[in-house]
Amino acid sequence: MALPVQTVDRAFFFLLLIAVTLAFLGLITDFLKPVFWALVLALLFQPLQRYMLRTIPDRPSLGAALTLITIVFLVLIPVFLVVVAVAREAAEIARDLEQGNIRAAAVFDWLQARIPAVTSLLDRFGVELSQIRQGLSTAAVAAGRWVATNAVTIGQGTVMFFLQLFVMLYLLFFFLRDGVVIIQRIRHALPLDDALARHLAGRFAIVSRATLKGTFLIGAIQGFMGGVTFWLLDLRAPILWGVVMGLLALLPAVGPPLVWIPAAVWLIATGALVKGLVLVVLGTVIIGLVDNLLRPILVGRDAGLPDYIILLSTLGGISMFGLSGVLIGPIIAALFFSVWHSFENQRTSPETVT
Repeated sequence: MALPVQTVDRAFFFLLLIAVTLAFLGLITDFLKPVFWALVLALLFQPLQRYMLRTIPDRPSLGAALTLITIVFLVLIPVFLVVVAVAREAAEIARDLEQGNIRAAAVFDWLQARIPAVTSLLDRFGVELSQIRQGLSTAAVAAGRWVATNAVTIGQGTVMFFLQLFVMLYLLFFFLRDGVVIIQRIRHALPLDDALARHLAGRFAIVSRATLKGTFLIGAIQGFMGGVTFWLLDLRAPILWGVVMGLLALLPAVGPPLVWIPAAVWLIATGALVKGLVLVVLGTVIIGLVDNLLRPILVGRDAGLPDYIILLSTLGGISMFGLSGVLIGPIIAALFFSVWHSFENQRTSPETVT
C-alpha cells in the first residue's frame, strides 16, 4: 500500500529538520558553554533589564548595554580577580607543602600524642605510623600540585578563553535585548498547544531562576563568609578556601564544613586552640546558618528543587560538563520537572493548564 505523498513529504521534512539541527549543534559545539553562561546571566539579571526597559522604554539597545556593563563590573571583573588570587594562593600552598613548611601529618601526630589507644589499635592491624605520615605528606603535596596546576591553567588567558568570553558577552547583549522575542519565537515553533507552551516556559523560568539563586547565590555568599572568616583568623589562602567552600556549598549533602572542620582540627592540633574554637563557632553560627536563613528568602516556597535532586543533578552535571555542570545539571533537572509537571496537569485537566 503506497503512502500518501503528503505523509512522505512531512516525514522527509522532519528528518531534514533533525539533521540540520544536529549539524548546527555540532557546528557550535565549542561555543555551547558561552551560550549557556550567557543564558544564565540573562536569566539572573532579567529583573534589572526589565527595570531598564521601564526607565528607557524607547531605547532597548541602550538598556541592554547598560545591563551588560553592570554585569561586567558586578560579576565578570570580580570573578577574574578571584581566579587570579586563587591561582596565586594555590601555587604558594603547593610550594610550602613541597618545602615542608606545612606539616600535613600534624593532626595525626596530635591524635597520637593525646590518644595512645590510636597507636595500639594501628599496631594490632599491622599498620606502621611512619608509613601513614609519609602517605599523608605525599598525598598533601600531590593535592597541592593538582590544585595549583589547575588553578594556574584556569587563570591563564588564552586566545580561546578570550574568544569565548567575547562570544558570551556578544550573545548576552542580544539575549537581554531580544530575550522575550526569542522565547516567543521558540514557543511558537514548538509543536505544542500555546497555553501549554506558555505554562511550560513560565514554569521552567520560575524553577530555573529559583534553583540558580538557591545554589549559585547562596554558594557565593557562603564562600564569601568562609573566606572572610579565614582572613579574620589570619589563616593561609583565605580566597582559595573561600572559593572551595563556595563550590562545596552547591552540594546540599556536604558543604563548607568539609573545609572549616578540618581547618579547625588542624589549628587545635598545631596549638592554636583559641583560633580553632573560634573557627568552629563562626563556621557553625555564621557560615552554617546562611543557607537556612537565605534560601527561603531567595528561593521561596515550593519553587526550587529538592536538595537530593540538586545533589544528584549537580554531581551528574559535573561528570558530564565539568565545572559548568554545577549549574547545567540543576537547570536540566528543572526542565525535567517542568515538563513532567505540565504533563501531570495535562492528564488531570486536558483542556486547561494552570
